[in-house]
Amino acid sequence: MTIKPLSSTSFHPLYTAFNHAFADYEMQLQPDELKSMLIRRGFDADLSFAAFEAEHIVSFTFNGIGSYNGLKTAYDTGTGTLKAFRGQGLAKKIFEYSIPYLKESGIHHYLLEVLQHNTSAVSVYRNVGFLVSREFNYFVWNNNQINHNIQPLESNYYIQLFDTYLYPSLANFWDFQPSWQNSFDSILRAKEKFIHLGVFSQDALEGYCIFEPVSGDITQLAVHKNHRRKGIGSRLLYEVSKLNTHAKTKIINAEVHCNSITGFLKSKNIEVSGKQFEMIKEI
Repeated sequence: MTIKPLSSTSFHPLYTAFNHAFADYEMQLQPDELKSMLIRRGFDADLSFAAFEAEHIVSFTFNGIGSYNGLKTAYDTGTGTLKAFRGQGLAKKIFEYSIPYLKESGIHHYLLEVLQHNTSAVSVYRNVGFLVSREFNYFVWNNNQINHNIQPLESNYYIQLFDTYLYPSLANFWDFQPSWQNSFDSILRAKEKFIHLGVFSQDALEGYCIFEPVSGDITQLAVHKNHRRKGIGSRLLYEVSKLNTHAKTKIINAEVHCNSITGFLKSKNIEVSGKQFEMIKEI
């Protein structure tokens, strides 16, 4: 068995390994969905690593590379081990093998998210020095499950497609900082796949939603604090539900302390599906 970078490995064996490693996972990905995920999260094959038995991947870490809080950061976009090879400490060995390469590339932080109920993975990350930085809720629902009960927008509001990159002050709308996969850097990597909807009043943006129809992924949904409880969020959610081409809709990585999004979704008959830790390690 050898550990080496994924620089010369094509997509098919990556998908095969990912599919087998996460066969018992809550959400399964089709090949196009995995490709999209890797692009969005900044996958860098040169700085991603796997354990090979002969020519077959048996354990892997797919790393994204980008900026986080102004520092060059590696993001664990997927770590998995095939069932028959678990219990051998391969994930830890791959991590230890990768650190010198990441350091040499000028990376300062290693970031990841992990399901809280995946206690074995959480334990592995803690043992190699990762610390919990935030806790997230995630929400996944069937499209026919949602209670829209929307009210008409006030006459001075209108909804239209817009270019979020022309609005540098969108952070003023947020109740928390978006996670790596929901950041503008992530969205920009696959910008042609996203729909950007805004609600305006006299040409001023009052609420917006960024949505990926093929995956059902709502990456950002925010309403200016002065314009909440006026039906803006409900209207945005209703509009993206009509555009969704996936069987489900999801909002991943909403901070657990953000009662505004949790309460809003609960009013739509959407409950928390599960929780994740965001963890980070200085390297």
